[in-house]
Amino acid sequence: MEGRRIFIFDTTLRDGEQSPGVSLSEGEKLEIAMQLARLGVDVIEAGFPAASEGELKSVKRIAREVKGPVIAALARALEEDINAAAEALSPAERKRIHTFIATSDIHMQYKLRMSREEVIETTRKSVSYARNFTDDVEFSAEDATRSDWDFVCKVFEVAIDAGATTVNIPDTVGYALPHEFGELVRTVMNKVPNIDKAVVSVHCHDDLGMAVANSIAGIMAGASQVECTINGIGERAGNASLEEIVATIYCRQKMLNCYTCIRTELISRTSKLVSDLTGMPVQPNKAIVGANAFKHESGIHQHGVLSNPLTYEILDPKLFGVTEEGIVLGKHSGRHALEMKLRKLGYELNREQLDQVFKRFKELAEKKREVTDMDLEALASDVLHTAPEIYQLDYMHVVSGKGTVPSATVRIRRGEELLLATGTGVGPVDAVYKTIDKLITIPHRLTDFSVRSVGPGTDAVAEVFVRVTDDEGNVFSGYGISTDTIEAAAKAYMHALNKLAHSKAQQG
Repeated sequence: MEGRRIFIFDTTLRDGEQSPGVSLSEGEKLEIAMQLARLGVDVIEAGFPAASEGELKSVKRIAREVKGPVIAALARALEEDINAAAEALSPAERKRIHTFIATSDIHMQYKLRMSREEVIETTRKSVSYARNFTDDVEFSAEDATRSDWDFVCKVFEVAIDAGATTVNIPDTVGYALPHEFGELVRTVMNKVPNIDKAVVSVHCHDDLGMAVANSIAGIMAGASQVECTINGIGERAGNASLEEIVATIYCRQKMLNCYTCIRTELISRTSKLVSDLTGMPVQPNKAIVGANAFKHESGIHQHGVLSNPLTYEILDPKLFGVTEEGIVLGKHSGRHALEMKLRKLGYELNREQLDQVFKRFKELAEKKREVTDMDLEALASDVLHTAPEIYQLDYMHVVSGKGTVPSATVRIRRGEELLLATGTGVGPVDAVYKTIDKLITIPHRLTDFSVRSVGPGTDAVAEVFVRVTDDEGNVFSGYGISTDTIEAAAKAYMHALNKLAHSKAQQG
């Protein structure tokens, strides 16, 4: 590789999980962290341990089980936060405490109620304290782009003197334009006298749609670490998108004179995993990982691409895990062809999981002329993320139509016991859910329901995401697929309720 290396700091599990409506279980966080390690990120920010006991436990498990990347934990510039981060990171082979404090006048006046002198002294104390637990300490000047730049430089100088090995320049509210963000990075590089002792990092938000552009501007100005998330998820409008930054560096390597160590062929698989587990679908026109990112419908475009892909494709889709049309899978296809296709899509399944996917694939192939890559990804995701089935949907009959009161008969199996109930609702899905609620009586409420089509046509698979909340405010997500939308909805609801029941059973 030519040029300088850019370190990828992934904050999907911390800033990304702060996206409104997202709540990942400990197991889901670990699964994402494992995939990020396979992807080749340099740092995984696993969470904010001081936020809750559950968060501390999740970070500690990732620190213990995920090998390769540095595992980081966020902490405010408070001893109790740093203590929590240190405890959570204690099993990690490589660990980093990431502490921060705001430096803009508006944050210091209205949030911190601190003077500049107090912020400087707090910076010194917090970084020095964090160094008691690890030699790898990152310091961030929150809201740096709306701060007095000379003050930011002074704070960074103090942080580095106190032991910070990375200093981060955040565009916390996505306010900066690329040219001015680049100028801020250059100012830090030139005015902080001890900057040679630390890595300079950037962390940009997408409130004005410029997070990736600002991150690239920061790299061009000298930053060596970029903080980002899979699919760009995060607070408000989100963060800089990992896949877009990596693709830009790859595509424009000669111009930027830098590289990353990301395994680009795993990007599509990682994007799908994060989308499935967070319940946040990727928009079709999203760069690199959107369903339409490498598709061509216009006749002129199709002719050009068939003659030479470079006419309309600046990147080879295969480099980012997007497979070309090859084997067409249908009802006459065998297990070997299915396994090969799933491997190309980035899914490594054990024998039991492959058997389950093959069974569902055969059922789907009987209903559809052709099973698409998106169908296979949905089937594989459904098998991989099945919750322990305390309750099994054994039978369902739904009646609905114009002039008819929607009704449902549902039978659920719990061990050897069969539970049966009927109910009505304002629509077929409502009738099914109300009937299931008669059989599964754990207190909960449905807080989110979304359905989308996986692929084109009236025979497309329906993919349903739901979230339910228990009486303590814990959130459980559910996922279901079927060519029958009502069946997919029932599967998703049962998936979420099984997670809820499993959680209650573990609590005793």
